[in-house]
Amino acid sequence: MKISRSGFFRQSVLLVGLLILVGCAAAPVKFDPKSVGPQLIVNCSNIRLGVVKLVKDTRIIFQGKGFDPDDSVFINVIGVKKDGELIDIPIAESVIDQEGNFTAEVSKIVKVTELLLADVELNDEMQNYLLITRPPIPPGNYVIRAESMESEKKADCRLEIKGPSIGDSLKDWIGVLLGKIKKE
Repeated sequence: MKISRSGFFRQSVLLVGLLILVGCAAAPVKFDPKSVGPQLIVNCSNIRLGVVKLVKDTRIIFQGKGFDPDDSVFINVIGVKKDGELIDIPIAESVIDQEGNFTAEVSKIVKVTELLLADVELNDEMQNYLLITRPPIPPGNYVIRAESMESEKKADCRLEIKGPSIGDSLKDWIGVLLGKIKKE
């Protein structure tokens, strides 16, 4: 089977475009069955800071086990550099069930305000748009900590935060053109 130069080029562009738009997903993280005590895992374990992808397409779900039943946990990103200081950013919370387990998902508003450091505004037609006036939190490999509210139990995991991909930047550019994102 012979492929012409133009056919090979079209197939290559299609494949590269598909990989950029779809991206690659990491395998789901599971609890360590040998570990004793509280554990925390996150799915997905790496995210990108593309505005559209993070807010619309990315689900960040934390699961914990080994905590005291009927307690609550707060989940924080530890050591984020913001305005020259290292701070902890709260991103989720959950109630622990009778078996000592919990599941917590990062909400869209938390993604916008705490990770992208953006605001939600209304335009003249009373439609929401994202106002971006400063850069998001710096990319890096962050410690995520779930801390029990009533007991001293806590557990850590890692979350890799990456900058936007080329495909993410393209989606964000389209969002700007459509008036869903405004950058100042």
